[in-house]
Amino acid sequence: MRAVLILLVYIQVLATVLFYVSISSPNEAYPSLCNDDEASCIEKTQTLKPIRREIYGNGRIIDITHKFTVKTLCGHPVKLVDLLTLSSSMRNGSLYNFSVLKLPLHAGTHVDAPGHVFADYFDAGFDVDSLDLDVLNGPALLVDVPRDSNITAEVMKSLNIPKEVRRVLFRTLNTDRGLMWKEELDLSFVGFMKDGAQWLVDNTDIKLVGIDYLSVAAFDDNIPAHLVFLEGREIILVEGLKLDDVKAGIYNLRCLPLRLEGAEGSPIRCILIK
Repeated sequence: MRAVLILLVYIQVLATVLFYVSISSPNEAYPSLCNDDEASCIEKTQTLKPIRREIYGNGRIIDITHKFTVKTLCGHPVKLVDLLTLSSSMRNGSLYNFSVLKLPLHAGTHVDAPGHVFADYFDAGFDVDSLDLDVLNGPALLVDVPRDSNITAEVMKSLNIPKEVRRVLFRTLNTDRGLMWKEELDLSFVGFMKDGAQWLVDNTDIKLVGIDYLSVAAFDDNIPAHLVFLEGREIILVEGLKLDDVKAGIYNLRCLPLRLEGAEGSPIRCILIK
């Protein structure tokens, strides 16, 4: 009797499997949106619209990362025309889609490691994989910088940032001018001057500096300010942040770079949590 029951169950399961195999394509892991009718296929795919958000959880989570597209700005005059290449396409007969990413490490929202401006640090392996995730994640202060100046020592003093603050995001005239949304580099961007960087290092507990353009340092002091920030290997620079329409104040910052061993920079995804 038990053997008969087992046989009946086996037959039922087998019948179910054969039924589903008969109504689906043997080469597809998921049901296709399209049948043999190409017009039907086009109509169905046109109704599929992904939801793209900047704010999540009823305003609790704010994405402050710029999207990577072929128009994304890069720290060098490089166009991201080959950003994504679809090397295998289901529309061309492949069983899956497979893309290849080609991305400069200092494009869009990104992070600098000490090896970015110090040859000895680069050779020794102070790369993005060596960055402290504890510094990249935690309470952060978003401040508005006076719009008529680069970030000098005098400006740093005027901001009155409390001594115990470890992470600061500096919103500048760059955001007002929409510089990160432009298709060409604008060398008139606002950033730290060398004396402003030195004042921050000498007089604050800040270990993460975030800013709203491709370089934390103003063009005229680009390398000198970077050297001041990164020489001690304690401060992490996050550049190219999207700070539009975000209120100044305290947030929980979450930033994660790629684990790129040997790389002096990396794309980074940053969010603020209220």
